Amino acid sequence: MAFYYVYILQTINEPFHYYTGFTEDLSARLQSHNSGNCPHTSKFKPWRIKTAIAFSDRGKALEFETYLKSGSGRAFAEKRL
Repeated sequence: MAFYYVYILQTINEPFHYYTGFTEDLSARLQSHNSGNCPHTSKFKPWRIKTAIAFSDRGKALEFETYLKSGSGRAFAEKRL
């Protein structure tokens, strides 16, 4: 069974800076962020995984990622995740 991950990264050097994303391979994606391959996250590396949630349904995972990137989703993540 394949899983789809919605994750929240936290910078190690600036612990109040976060990034939310979606992937099918969590460890490879973290490595990509930490190697500087992602323009949005390269200047804040290194990163650590703060939260990762696995979904068996790709559509639900993408919907949850979109929600976490909204204003109410960011508030939810800050309070609950």
